[in-house]
Amino acid sequence: MELKTPLYDEHVALGGKIVPFAGYLLPVQYPTGVIKEHMAVRTAAGLFDVSHMGEITFRGPTALQSLNHLITNDYTNMPVGKVRYGILCNEKGGVIDDLIVYKFAEDYYFVVVNASNRHKDFEHMKKNILEGTEIADISDDLAQVALQGPRSFEIMAQLLPEEDIPQKYYTAKEHVSIDGMDCIISYTGYTGEKGFEIYTAPQNAVKLWRLLLKTGEPYGLIPCGLGARDTLRLEAAMPLYGHEMDDEITPLEADMNYGVKMNKEEFIGKKALEERGEPQITRVGLQMIDRGIMREHQDVYVGEEKIGHTTSGTMCPCVNKAVAMALIDKKYSEIGQIVEVDVRGRKLKAEVVALPFYKREK
Repeated sequence: MELKTPLYDEHVALGGKIVPFAGYLLPVQYPTGVIKEHMAVRTAAGLFDVSHMGEITFRGPTALQSLNHLITNDYTNMPVGKVRYGILCNEKGGVIDDLIVYKFAEDYYFVVVNASNRHKDFEHMKKNILEGTEIADISDDLAQVALQGPRSFEIMAQLLPEEDIPQKYYTAKEHVSIDGMDCIISYTGYTGEKGFEIYTAPQNAVKLWRLLLKTGEPYGLIPCGLGARDTLRLEAAMPLYGHEMDDEITPLEADMNYGVKMNKEEFIGKKALEERGEPQITRVGLQMIDRGIMREHQDVYVGEEKIGHTTSGTMCPCVNKAVAMALIDKKYSEIGQIVEVDVRGRKLKAEVVALPFYKREK
């Protein structure tokens, strides 16, 4: 049976179209529709319920060593208040999940994982942590909302003094009070825009949600669902577990080298990545030339040769183009390479283009 986030009744009251996702009932869109929600995040601001995400704490004298053993990135010189991406690999070098690590003290880290992988990740971590590390799954003790878009800073400035708002990308502040609610605030997101992810106790969720919507209304803030969340992350070329990566695909094949430190002494999966050598496939961007829309799991060809498959695809509202990400044979990955995508039995022409499809102006 699907679970409900603490904001379920708010979504229903706002006319959200509820669908099952990652074991939860969540709004895919509101009556405004996906395109308007997407464009609100690109031009003003959008508010997402991401309470389904998983949160795991690492504490103790060996917490850092445990993280460095488990995760592909290096957390050694990470300052308190910093946030860093990482990937959890299996022994074969495939991806168990991608995640984000927050450092709140020398012996205290806060890790955010994908909702659908929460239990799998926690079991893997528990089995592989070092002596002297205590981990806890605190997902049920937190609600999370994401305030995303160019006007998100202005909205937060109505609620908090500047020193309580993280100013640098991938930084976070703990125990910030928003109208008496104890919160974690991070300058992070999954949309390709400026914005914040805010964590608080489930009993505060409705109050926080309503407060943000009311405060943000003059700035163009609207609630947004899963549909816009997916089109935004695809437009920004952000990989999603189960699409661009899975237990078989390595982070190097998925072109996620930015989260892998091969010069680190060791991590689970490092040996397998070394043994596999230079990846023969890579993640690319495709832009449709013919009329049609690419979706996930569609075969990609050059002539009669099948060279890979799409992993995510749609019509992206801001760039106003039909685009997709794909995993293909590296020798066909040059920008400008013409390929064909099997869209429901029809081979349609597309072009390999640079990622991301959309990049916000700094």
